[in-house]
Amino acid sequence: MATFISRKIVLGQPSMLILRRLRYAPMFLYIGRIALFAIADGSIEWLKVEEDCRRAIQLDYSSVKAHYMLGLALLQKQELDEGVKELQKALDLGRGANPKGYMVDEIWQELAKAKYMLWEHASSKRSWELQSLKEACETALREKHFLDDSQPEGFLDEAGISHMKQLEVLRQVFRKAGEADIPCEFQVPDYLCCKITLDIFCDPVITPSGVTYERAVILDHLQKVGKFDPITREQLDQSQLVPNLAIKEAVQAYLDKHGWAYKLD
Repeated sequence: MATFISRKIVLGQPSMLILRRLRYAPMFLYIGRIALFAIADGSIEWLKVEEDCRRAIQLDYSSVKAHYMLGLALLQKQELDEGVKELQKALDLGRGANPKGYMVDEIWQELAKAKYMLWEHASSKRSWELQSLKEACETALREKHFLDDSQPEGFLDEAGISHMKQLEVLRQVFRKAGEADIPCEFQVPDYLCCKITLDIFCDPVITPSGVTYERAVILDHLQKVGKFDPITREQLDQSQLVPNLAIKEAVQAYLDKHGWAYKLD
């Protein structure tokens, strides 16, 4: 083996490949162990996965798989915020390295599930807080109305009507406050959804004809169906696709306000 390596070093360029392989060998070792933990006996040893992912990230911070698996491991520990951060990092790295790679879609699905879980927890907390506040306000109004009952007899009817109106206004206010947490199947605006899948955008790109598609979907169409826009039928090449940053920001703003939309069918 020593003789073989020395010959390669004499040859020049191949020796650099060997050095690179030796440099990244520990990282590949950790990534390989991650995969083994994931398939061993049909179960996953998440603590070991987390440990090896952190070591792999120390060696190569741009490792998509390491950030992805670390995110999943943290979610298993119910560390939702940190898990979401790692999945988001994996998604950003994956889009930059290979935007049409299979892992990008897989990462997005796991990220959407995690963000839905975050919304669900926050929504339950908000609902409980709103209900408690609503009951406290109703109790205060009833106590005020009880005190008003001590007014002269001619004022009782007017006081009762005022009390009912105040209760109704109060209920409307709290109903409005809780609307953002009420899932609605038809509430996602059409312009935030892909024309092909009808799902909310994850990574929207726009064509020269002005039509916006989900990147992975339109790339799949160009590869398997033909190099043309599926709606306008105009000739279309992958190089002509441009990220639609305006729609992407609009989608994120909508999801920030309506976290239930993260839920995938």
